[in-house]
Amino acid sequence: MNEIIWKKKNNRGTLFTREEKGVAYLGFKALEKTGLVKHGFSTRLGGVSKGCYSTMNLSFTTGDKKENVEENLRRMGDALGIKPSDMTAPYQAHSLNVRRVGKEDKGKGITRQKDPEETDGLMTDAPGLMLVTGHADCFPLFIVDTERRAIALSHSGWKGTANRIGQMTLLAMKKEFGTRPENVIVCIGPGICQECYEVGEDVAVEAKKNFHKKNWDQILIEKKDFHNVSRGSETEAPKYMMDLSRANEIIFEEAGVKKENIYTADICTMCNSDLLFSHRKMGGKRGGQAAFLSLE
Repeated sequence: MNEIIWKKKNNRGTLFTREEKGVAYLGFKALEKTGLVKHGFSTRLGGVSKGCYSTMNLSFTTGDKKENVEENLRRMGDALGIKPSDMTAPYQAHSLNVRRVGKEDKGKGITRQKDPEETDGLMTDAPGLMLVTGHADCFPLFIVDTERRAIALSHSGWKGTANRIGQMTLLAMKKEFGTRPENVIVCIGPGICQECYEVGEDVAVEAKKNFHKKNWDQILIEKKDFHNVSRGSETEAPKYMMDLSRANEIIFEEAGVKKENIYTADICTMCNSDLLFSHRKMGGKRGGQAAFLSLE
């Protein structure tokens, strides 16, 4: 496999890119240094899928052959040192629901039917259970409580970000495990960058409801060169460029996580659509990558 060259906004040295058994994936140095977890974020490289799903598609819901996704999951599991039957994935629906899972949930959404409840965050303190969330522009939020030895993995698109799913996840971990933000390491994985992510006024309004006004300029840039033609007349329809990554940083900072314990990938899925699946770039004809996190 050739060397992977990423297009980044910044190079903070927070990530590693690794190839194991022909499968390329990303990871965070800060999580690896804890010695507490296995984790990774898949790329498009190293799988068996064809065409618009090539090659490492890990989504069962985008039209790829089921047997291809199963083989891709097996290969990704081999690369991370875990079996698909020890993984669990939720029914993602851009909700704010965070659910505790245990060993009884092994295989759900991977080798057996997933639970029907809409869930966009999983948490556990059970070693050997691999949490899995699917992504194709939305951000994975890796959370590790080094004191209580508990973890969470959440899926944060614009709805999740605007409504602060990161904070909701920390609150759920506090309730279940006694997690305190000052003992947490947070890693915000790859997702669509602000330069690529245009949203409408409805999204901007929703975000402004849940963020302090002092932070609006950090997460939203209004576009000046827009117009919308409606019923023969030209009317203004504001558009914004939204920074979901920075918004999630702010959420965790305000929730009490130490700034030095928040790490951001700074890799855009749309800018790197040759290496990562991007819904905004590719539309419905695409595969999906996944985030993985388990306690050792």
